[in-house]
Amino acid sequence: MGAEQEQSALSPRAFRRYSGAMADLFDRPDAAPERAPDTAPRPLAYRLRPQSLGQVIGQQQALGPDGPLGAMLAGGELVSLILWGPPGVGKTTIARLLADHTAMRFIQISAIFTGVPDLRKVFEQAKLRRESGQGTLLFVDEIHRFNKSQQDGFLPHMEDGTITLVGATTENPSFELNAALLSRAQVIVLQRLSLADLELLAQRAERELDRALPLDGPAREALLEMADGDGRALLNLVAQVMGWEVTGKLDSSALAGRLARRAAQYDKSGDAHYNLISALHKSVRGSDPDAALYWFARMIEGGEDPRYLARRLTRMAVEDIGNADPQAHAVCLDAWQSYERLGSPEGELALAQAVIYLALAPKSNAGYVAWKAALRLAKETGSKPPPKHILNAPTKLMKSEGYGVGYAYDHDAEDGFLGQDYFPEGVKRPVLYQPVARGFERELGKRLDWFAKLREKRGG
Repeated sequence: MGAEQEQSALSPRAFRRYSGAMADLFDRPDAAPERAPDTAPRPLAYRLRPQSLGQVIGQQQALGPDGPLGAMLAGGELVSLILWGPPGVGKTTIARLLADHTAMRFIQISAIFTGVPDLRKVFEQAKLRRESGQGTLLFVDEIHRFNKSQQDGFLPHMEDGTITLVGATTENPSFELNAALLSRAQVIVLQRLSLADLELLAQRAERELDRALPLDGPAREALLEMADGDGRALLNLVAQVMGWEVTGKLDSSALAGRLARRAAQYDKSGDAHYNLISALHKSVRGSDPDAALYWFARMIEGGEDPRYLARRLTRMAVEDIGNADPQAHAVCLDAWQSYERLGSPEGELALAQAVIYLALAPKSNAGYVAWKAALRLAKETGSKPPPKHILNAPTKLMKSEGYGVGYAYDHDAEDGFLGQDYFPEGVKRPVLYQPVARGFERELGKRLDWFAKLREKRGG
């Protein structure tokens, strides 16, 4: 069966119903792995796997009575789902328990190892089960790894009830999954486990192992922090600590010396990338240098390319600061150039200084808004030509057509401004640029007011 892993997650009632002849029909001897005897050593995470949805730690926003899954199960009908969340928050466990709760056959595959022939076999066997009255919950781990055409292959089997699809992904479904697939499934967002959730999980592990972690209070908290919201990672850390031969309790320093801190979850091409750059951008826009530095550091620690960050900082300077502080643009370009000359890690300090400068600079998006408005106006007015009085007339024909007639040379005016109309004929003069009363744009606003008064005085 290739990558297909078929495991029974039936309730006792469903098991009695479908044992015997049905098992012979649907299960090939080589498809189901042999079960290890109870005495065989098993990982702590396996031993602590919840046996009911009520035992799942965390995710009450999804599983609680008012959550989407809780309401769905209370109504007695399970639809296809996409479970979206970081690693170690219970996606696989919840899928297994949903199959158990609904007496469906649980089939698990991984998009990394499963090809089209494997999928075809899965769908064929699911059809046989449906004809015999049993549903199939198909759990697809890393479903975003399937390409668009492979994702389309699920659609007819979801529509006719052959399978109830439960896909698991750590990536944003909006970016990675077909719109057609998303329209047939409900996205359930699972959250990283809180420190309180991780503490409950650690206590459950201590009860299973029948002894307490050999850690003092601060070291215990440090251990929970190392898990970084990942329950599976925490249990691996707990198992490692429990295997040490220690006398008394370890403090934070001793724990840090024995355990390497887990790298923060960060995928430079995934959802965390977009979330963190959004957090950095909005912290700068919100004039919070401390928060901006924090998110900048998170991205650097995650392995983000500093050149990408330099480009985004320059964008912030032109989009959110603009003419309120024209120097901000130059600061970003100088920091970018400094990084190129110094490299890492010294050059990152120049970028960090640019982050601070941007966060504390006066903010204005007036230039950004004006540019968007100018683009809209350009599309609306189409191919209207400039007024003839501002066109050059290098030939006799152009002069005879009135090119340049009536043009007034602004330098001839005492104040250097004559207030002529430079928009196409028939286009009412708009107001595109409206500077804010902050930073240097305050001075630009005064100049605009002065020109407007002169224009009105001269009838322009």
